[in-house]
Amino acid sequence: MSGTGSGNGSDSSNANTGTSIGAASRSKNAPGNRTDIGWKHGTNVLGNGKKVKCNYCSKINNGGIFRFKRHLAGTRWDSEPCASVPEEVKMLMMNVIAKVANASEKRRKLNSIHEEGTEGVGVESNSSQSGIQWKGMLAFKGRGKAKFVQASGGEGVQATLNQLYKKGDKDKVDDQCAEFWYTSAIPFNVIKNPTFAKFCDMVGRYGVSYKPPSYHDIREKLLKRAVAKTDVMLQEFRDEWKKTGCSIMSDGWTDKKRRSICNFLVNSPKGTIFLYSLDTSDISKTTDKVLKMLDDVVDFVGEENVVQVITDNVANYKAAGELLMHKRENLYWTPCVAHCIDLIFEDFEKHLKVHQTTITKGRRITTYIYGRTMLISIMKKFTNGRDLIRPGMTRFATAYLTLACLHEFKASLMSMFSSEEWKTSKFGTSQEGRKVQNMALDSRFWKYVTMCLKVAAPLMVVLRLVDSDVKPAMGFIYEEMENAKEKIKCNFNNTKKSYEPGKLLMRGGIISFTGLCMQLHIILILTCTMNLLSDMMTLR
Repeated sequence: MSGTGSGNGSDSSNANTGTSIGAASRSKNAPGNRTDIGWKHGTNVLGNGKKVKCNYCSKINNGGIFRFKRHLAGTRWDSEPCASVPEEVKMLMMNVIAKVANASEKRRKLNSIHEEGTEGVGVESNSSQSGIQWKGMLAFKGRGKAKFVQASGGEGVQATLNQLYKKGDKDKVDDQCAEFWYTSAIPFNVIKNPTFAKFCDMVGRYGVSYKPPSYHDIREKLLKRAVAKTDVMLQEFRDEWKKTGCSIMSDGWTDKKRRSICNFLVNSPKGTIFLYSLDTSDISKTTDKVLKMLDDVVDFVGEENVVQVITDNVANYKAAGELLMHKRENLYWTPCVAHCIDLIFEDFEKHLKVHQTTITKGRRITTYIYGRTMLISIMKKFTNGRDLIRPGMTRFATAYLTLACLHEFKASLMSMFSSEEWKTSKFGTSQEGRKVQNMALDSRFWKYVTMCLKVAAPLMVVLRLVDSDVKPAMGFIYEEMENAKEKIKCNFNNTKKSYEPGKLLMRGGIISFTGLCMQLHIILILTCTMNLLSDMMTLR
């Protein structure tokens, strides 16, 4: 019984501590006091803390800061999650909510033990019921429900009968979930989707009688219901287009059947949404057909809502964009910044002999290695299991990424081609293998790799920024391009003949023509951007 007495004293102190913590927590949101972390991301609308406006999506949430934090975290099933919250803020709110929930549950359990456990009776029995051993537990009289707490030393934690039953079933449920995942070949990262956690929570709320939808329901009734729900959500975006205007973006790609597909998206301050896609295998060849395709998209969105149409900078899209601006005088055609920078890399490879030769040799080394399974195994012994980046067929920047990877593994590759394992293998004794070996061990090749990267690396940084979906590129493209030019100058020790246009000497002209190409593309980008900004000011 002495153990019981000490346990009660501990519980009492913990309960008092929990009460003081709860009072401190409630005082955070008292009128005039806004110390809760959620207020850094929302605005008090009425002054009483009951309505909070989100700083990211501008939605006004009822229920105070409590529900607003769940709006940011996207964890509450009866409130709309924020679509614009940064990922780091979302994770912060989820951690805050989890800590509060754990502390609240702990206080509830301690308070329950303190209130109901004034008369504890020690129970020691070897009998088992449904696989649960009650030995070493303390039983307390509750309001119609038996509750137990471990009698071992340390902090007392209450456990209901229901919790003790579920503890053994958790592993079974997890195994069944994993089996479903594996047998359906579902990617592992799908489990991070917040809608899956929301689904599990709602199934738990519904109870054991829940039955999943049928095959017909999931492909017919529920699909139509989801489409209708999406249409209602998209109406908020359409309303935003009328207020602030929007940009139409086209994204061309080729599928596995070699069909040319063009996706159309609409961007506004509220966010980016997918509009529709077209099979452009037979319409993306001539300027007139491209013009009609772009014109139809503008009609679909509404000409009065469109500020600019953004496409690739290839010749047919460029000509169609010019015609579109003549036909619809209140909007602009703008080339894609990422595509323009990618074309700069294409100019490097096409017009600069050193770049062309170096990239060709780099491709030959990587394709030779990856065309032979046994050679890949030998290479990974020298690169500690890491792979080389192989150039793609469409994106010109990947050629320079390959050079950067080769430069990183320079020592490993030279060691491999100089090793006895290579020399005694069938690759090292073949004629083609010796040619590749001579390329990899040629000091001039590595010198030219370094020279190419001095020009391309600063632009690859800009390309990575503008090709991201994190934030619009308009606000930082000027500064980043200026930084890239300054970095190129610095890489060549500010030797003007190495980067100024118009000087096409054999040694210095390698980079001077680079500067010319870069300036031409930058002028194109900045001119279109300045026209866009000036006209947006006129329209608004």
